[in-house]
Amino acid sequence: MNRLLLGLAITLVAGCQTPMPVANPQMAWVDFSTPFPNDRVLMAERLDKQRLRDGRFFQVTPGRHELVVRFDYEVNGGAGISLMGGTTVRQCYLTVNYPHFQAGQRYVLEARSMALTPEARLYDAKGEVVAEVSEFYCLM
Repeated sequence: MNRLLLGLAITLVAGCQTPMPVANPQMAWVDFSTPFPNDRVLMAERLDKQRLRDGRFFQVTPGRHELVVRFDYEVNGGAGISLMGGTTVRQCYLTVNYPHFQAGQRYVLEARSMALTPEARLYDAKGEVVAEVSEFYCLM
C-alpha cells in the first residue's frame, strides 16, 4: 500500500512540473500576472464555458472568447470577514470577454484585489487595456 501511495505522489509531483507548451502561431496566447504579494492564485478555469485541463494559460483561436479565471487572494480580517481578525483567502471567479483576439498575438490578463473587490484587465502586446472584468462572483 505504501508503494502505491509513493508512486501516486511521484506521479502527481511530476505532472505539476510539465513544461509550458509551445505557442501555436495560428492562435492567441494569454499569460497571467498579479502585481501584489497577497494574490495567491490566478489560473485559467473556463474558455467559452468549457472547463480547461491546464490552468496556466489560455490559447485561443482568433475572434471572440469568454475567459473565466480563478483568482484567490488574501484579505484582512476586519469588517466581519474573519472572527479572529487575521487574514483569510478569498476565492473568486472573474469573467473577461474580448471580441478581437488575433492569431500570433500575446496578451496578459492581470488580476488584482482592491479591498474586497477583485479586478482584472486584459492587455494586448502594446500594453494597452483591451478588456476588463464583465462579471465576478466570490465564494467567501
